[in-house]
Amino acid sequence: MPDRIELDGVDLFLSQPDELQMDWVGRDDVIQALLAAWDLVEPADRPMNPRLLGKPGVGKTSLAYAAAMRLDRAVYIFQATMDTRPEDLLITPVVARAGEIRYVASSLVSAMIRGGVCILDEGNRMSEKSWASLAPLLDDRRYIESIVAGVKVHAHADFRIVATMNDDASTYELPEYIHSRLQPQILLDFPEADEEREILERHLPFSDAQILDYVVDFLQRAHDADEPYTVRDGINLARYALKRMHSNSIELLPALRESVIAVVGVDAIGYLDDV
Repeated sequence: MPDRIELDGVDLFLSQPDELQMDWVGRDDVIQALLAAWDLVEPADRPMNPRLLGKPGVGKTSLAYAAAMRLDRAVYIFQATMDTRPEDLLITPVVARAGEIRYVASSLVSAMIRGGVCILDEGNRMSEKSWASLAPLLDDRRYIESIVAGVKVHAHADFRIVATMNDDASTYELPEYIHSRLQPQILLDFPEADEEREILERHLPFSDAQILDYVVDFLQRAHDADEPYTVRDGINLARYALKRMHSNSIELLPALRESVIAVVGVDAIGYLDDV
């Protein structure tokens, strides 16, 4: 892949794709739903721009990455924040050596040019001003305009995008004109017990089986009570308990109790059985 292209007389430096060790463990139907949104039923059709909704830590990014891998496409992850500016999303001017201005394409624009998949992670942390810069990309026009670089970039036919969005209070409301462009909505819920156990085993293959049993039971009890604890919390909980047992020779149950307090808080102790 070239690191630089010329576009309308402007040298544009491209970002490199993300190559991660991400596995998806869970329902295959949600991957199929995402792939269907990206599919084309005929040459005149265009891909949709789906969004994955769910609580933090349920695996939205892993799901999107796994779906992109099934398409055998390069993956570019853009981490959105409340400070994300339109130029961050598109093209940023950078002062290089000798005071030269270099225009650097974001991971999103690099995916557009190369025909990759962009995962716009935690998209609803961005302000409306940033979303407005993506409006023409998310409809039939399929392009972005960079005022900073003075160029218009059209998306490659193979370009696909998905936005992940957390279901929590620390986010912006999407403007309606973006809401209608980011469809369909695919809801990702907590995994079933057997799926959580498999995820824990993949991340902690060295763990004692009894610890994983306790953690899965803890998570399932918390899910039933509509608590926000996710399998990511479970991985951290099990990992810290293992470290306490290894470093300080603490017994299993006291280590788990300490780990629950340290990772998710003392209020969660009630979901840990027999402790």
